[in-house]
Amino acid sequence: MTGAPTTSQVVTQAVLLAGGQGSRLRPYTDTRPKPMIEIPGTGTPIIGHQLAWLAAEGVTDAVISCGHLAEVLQDWLAGAAADLPLRITTVVEREPLGRGGGLKFAAASLPRPEQAWYATNGDIWTRFSLREMADFHVERAAVATLALARPRIPWGAVETDEFGHVLDFVESPPSPFLINAGVYVFSPGFTALLPDRGDHERTTFPQLARERRLAGFSLPQGAYWRAIDTEKDLTEAAKELASRP
Repeated sequence: MTGAPTTSQVVTQAVLLAGGQGSRLRPYTDTRPKPMIEIPGTGTPIIGHQLAWLAAEGVTDAVISCGHLAEVLQDWLAGAAADLPLRITTVVEREPLGRGGGLKFAAASLPRPEQAWYATNGDIWTRFSLREMADFHVERAAVATLALARPRIPWGAVETDEFGHVLDFVESPPSPFLINAGVYVFSPGFTALLPDRGDHERTTFPQLARERRLAGFSLPQGAYWRAIDTEKDLTEAAKELASRP
């Protein structure tokens, strides 16, 4: 089968997409790319947390796809090189390629193209077992596996009975729907299925879903996950960090 998954469950390379404009996080992103924004109270940018997590999960090599204010990220990486727990390669999109095109462009620089690889969006802060996700990927014989999160709804919910009586108020309940958590495992053949430009979620993923070669790995109960899209997300992430044991 074309794009058949690797038989090895050990994944040691990853791509990080770090080239977005981050317009909803202005003015922070006027002077730095979104992955370079620090979570208040940590002294470390988002991408620093991601690299530490990937290294702890067995990744030895990472390719970072840069775009907006790429030199700021590259300067930070150069200064932190001695302390980084894995080998880093950066590639720069000279013009926007879209998420699918950006993945394909970055994947061309992976050191072991014949092996599986992880990928993550540069604005995701999470912690869960990537090794378990890689095992799940192999067990499902998938070409691509995406992590699925159940975020909390940012508004309070109202519970009613069949007669319209209000029964209770629930603050920020979990969503009834799973969403793409922005973390992936890809088999080596996946790269060739990506578009040169555009969004893989509109092209490659639907194709694989129709062929039953796309899997979804639900984050374990209690796993931490947050997308950093707005200033409120930064504030909430800092609160959550302070409240964790």
